[in-house]
Formats: sequence, structure tokens, C-alpha cells
Amino acid sequence: VSMLFHSRKTQLLLVNSLTFGLEVCLAAGITYVPPLLLEVGVEEKFMTMVLGIGPVLGLVFVPLIGSASDHWHSSYGRRRPFIWMLCLGVLLSLFVIPHASSLASLFALNTRPLEIAFLILGIGLLDFCGQVCFTPLEALLSDLFQEPDNCRQAFSMYAFMISLGGCIGYLLPAIDWGGSFLAPYLGGQMTCLFSLLAVIFLSCVLATLFVTEEAATQADVLDGPALKDAPPKPSPPACCSCQLSRSSCLLQARHMTQALRNLCTLVPRLHIPKVIRRLFVAELCSWMALMTFMLFYTDFVGEGLYHGVPRAKPGTDARRHYDEGVRMGSLGLFLQCVTSIFFSTIMDRLVKQFGTRAVYLASVVFFPVAASVMCLSHSVIVVTISAALTGFTFSALQILPYTLASLYHHEKQVFLHKYKSKEEEDAARLDKKSTFSKGLLSSQKLPYQNGHAGSLFSSSSSSSSPPAASSALCVSSSCDVSLMMMVGEPDSVAPGRGICLDLAILDSAFLLSQVVPSLFMGSIVQFTQSVTAYMVSAAGFGLVAIYFATKVVFDKSDMVK
Repeated sequence: VSMLFHSRKTQLLLVNSLTFGLEVCLAAGITYVPPLLLEVGVEEKFMTMVLGIGPVLGLVFVPLIGSASDHWHSSYGRRRPFIWMLCLGVLLSLFVIPHASSLASLFALNTRPLEIAFLILGIGLLDFCGQVCFTPLEALLSDLFQEPDNCRQAFSMYAFMISLGGCIGYLLPAIDWGGSFLAPYLGGQMTCLFSLLAVIFLSCVLATLFVTEEAATQADVLDGPALKDAPPKPSPPACCSCQLSRSSCLLQARHMTQALRNLCTLVPRLHIPKVIRRLFVAELCSWMALMTFMLFYTDFVGEGLYHGVPRAKPGTDARRHYDEGVRMGSLGLFLQCVTSIFFSTIMDRLVKQFGTRAVYLASVVFFPVAASVMCLSHSVIVVTISAALTGFTFSALQILPYTLASLYHHEKQVFLHKYKSKEEEDAARLDKKSTFSKGLLSSQKLPYQNGHAGSLFSSSSSSSSPPAASSALCVSSSCDVSLMMMVGEPDSVAPGRGICLDLAILDSAFLLSQVVPSLFMGSIVQFTQSVTAYMVSAAGFGLVAIYFATKVVFDKSDMVK
């Protein structure tokens, strides 16, 4: 059983089980929440703004969480503490949304305004925590599967589980849970649906407890790749053990202080390498096109093709037509996920056959063509088929940008040459420690400056474990050891760049792509008096994405250009 849990395939399935659970909750939310907000009286332009709360918060916190995860050290690894914290927020939202009316009745007699407030809180929490949680998940995948081929296969499985989760998430709201055998136990349609989502998600979160490979990966990161096959390090002499013991609390305090410093200095000193910047812009435009389509597709079908009215009274023809359109829109999004599953299974073969550049550009070009067909056609069948085929673009955007980012970090000397490799960092840091300790012994003078404070992405002193520096520490007095722990060693080496930060930047493109449509599409539709504006805007963003996709760096030859 232990060997089974330690196998790479099992680890891949365990990590991506949470990917599946997150996408089930988010997909069900995308389908169920907009009509729910309209039903309680929220106007359409404000409804789209509510959908933008989560992405806006994500834009602020995703880079902070990415940087903090790169510098975090615990017995559970660097990624899982952040994953579990965000999962707790998702579970809380799954309780607040269906019980918004009951919660409002506890605080006020006029429950409608407070009910809307609780709904907005739950929706924002679900959207924020659910989407931000993908960033440490992607970093965990990249940590476990670092070779380019393995990484591409890992992210193909990641995209497969996202698409599978989307399929389930889009189907669940279409089922009449109020008339099912679960209704007497779980309640009506909404309560039953969200209770099922909570059970599915909690079981997926528990699966991450068995991810055992991250601890080994973290040790490799701390010690550096060049030290993986080195002989065991000798234990420190007795004269040093007591000094290290007395200094351990100072070391832990410095870890926390450095983590807080990294968070505080991240935003004003964020530097994005050119390759990441180009990939970010292409991702932003592509996701803006796709998310404009996905966020408002059900409303487009319900009002535009079925000529329904979302605010009509239940039981009227206008309301019945709208509900039928929403169900047909959910079917289109479901078929999109089915198409995405298919392309996720063959993406590795497509890349090997045609290359990353050709596959990525083809997926970006295909979307505005499909969106244009949806704008011009009034046939439900043609529109549904076009919506299903956008799964090709969805699958490519879930796989290829992240494998490109992993490639950049795997070959830093080529793509991120301004940042030192881990081997060079470790060698330089150990050399500086030795020089610093000798200087302490000879002159007993301390340079009162923290080498780490001058750089945003520098690691804390935990990046070199105490045993590794034991020979240097033993030549100093106990006071010198404590002062060294507190002040830090001089460091002139260009710091390494953690991959979670760059994945967070790419995920920021995904979040930002939802903010713009959420803020402006409602007003655009009211101005044009036509929901076709949703698809026209999606096609326009797709055309812009084609230009920026041609600027992405795919291989070494692009660096020369």
C-alpha cells in the first residue's frame, strides 16, 4: 500500500483529485449563481459586477500567495498549507450560499437586503478561494514533475480533471434534486445541490493528505539539485549542537520575519521577465475572450435564442423559455468540457506531432471563428456545436502556458538568464557563510545590514539548513551564532525565482480576464439592448489574442530573435 501511494501516477491522481473538486464547485457556481442573483432582484449590470469580486481580490492576493508559497517551510511542504487554507474558504462558501436566507433571518426582520449581502459574500468567497487555490496546485504539480515531457503529461492530466470536473459541475444544476430521493434528507433544490458539492469537495481535499512526495521535493529545493546524490552530511560536533539548539528559536523567528518582509515588499518591487510578460499578455487576451463567452453563454442562449425573460414570474411562458435556454446553455458548456477532455488526452501527441507553437496558435485562432458563428447564427444546434468546439481552446490554455512556464524555469540559463540557478546560489551562499564566519572570528565586527532585505525574491536563511553550515558555525562563539541568525549573511548573489510566483502571474491573467467582462459587459448589453454583444465582444478579444500569441517565446530560437 505504501509503494502504491508513493508511485508517481498515484501522486498525480491525488493532486488532481482536488483540481477535479474545485472545478466541480466553480462550474456549478457559474451555472447556478447568475440566475440566482437575478431571481432575488439584483439588476443585470450589478450581477456582472458581483461576479467580478472574486477575480479582483484574486488579482491582489495571488502574487502574494505565490511568493509566500515559494518561501514557505513547514512539515507539510510549501504548497499544501496554502491549498488547505483556501479550501476552507470554499467549504465555508458552500454553506453560506444555500443558507443566505436563514442567516439573514437571524440578524434582521427585513431579510431581503441582508440575504443579498450574504449571497454576495458567499459567491465572492467561492470565486476567490476556488480560483486562487489553483495557483499552489499548479506549483505542486510543477514541483513533482519537473522534466518538460513529464510536466506536459502532468498538466494534460490537470486539464483533463478540470474538464471532467466541469462536466459534472455543469450537469449537477440541471438535475431536479428537489424531487430526488435525497430531498427529504438534504432539503430543496439549492440546499441539496450545495450539500452534494460540499461532500464531493471535502473528499477531494482529504485526498491531498496522502500526497507524500512534496516533502522530498522541498528538501531537494532547499539543498539544491547538485546535492541530491551527495553522501549524507555528518552530524554537527557536540560543541555546535548546543549552540544550534539555543539559536533554533531565533532561526524560526527570522523565517517568519523574512516571510512577512517578502509579502510587504512584493507589490512595489515585482519584476516580470520578458518571456513571462509576453506569455501573460497572450494569456490575458485569450482568457478574456473565452471567459466573456463562458460567463454569459447561458444568459445569451436564454434571452437571445429562446427569447426568455429572467425576471418574469415563475410559470409564465417568458420565464419557462428562459429556463429552457439556461438548460440548453448548460448543455453547451457541458459539451465544451467533453471536447476539452478529448483534446486533453491527445494534447501530448499533438505537441509531439506539430510542436507547441502550432498547437497553441491554432487553438487561439479557432476561438474567434467559433464565436463569430455564434454571433451570426440563430440555430440552437449550430450555436451549441460551436460552443462545444471551443473546448479545444479551453484545453490548450489549461496546458500549454503552464508547460512553457515550467520550461522557462527548467532552462533558466536560456530563458531567465538574469536569475542564478539553484546550484550557483547554494555554492555562493555557502561560500559567503564561511567568509562571514571567519570575519566574525577575526574582527568580532558585524556588518549591521541584512543582505536579504535588499532583494525581493531572496530566500531566508532557512534556504541553507543548519547542518549544511555547521562547519562554519562551529568556528564562531555562541554569541556570533545568534547574531548571525538574526542579522543574516551577506548575499550578493542574484536570487533564484520561484515558479509559484510566475504561475501566480499567469493565473492573474485568468483572474483579470474575468474582471473586465464582469465590470463592463452588463452596461454594454444594456446600451446595445442585445445579448449578442456578449459573443461579439468575445470574438473581438479573440482577434486581439491572435496577435499577442505570435509574440510568445516557445523555444530557444525565439530568444535569439
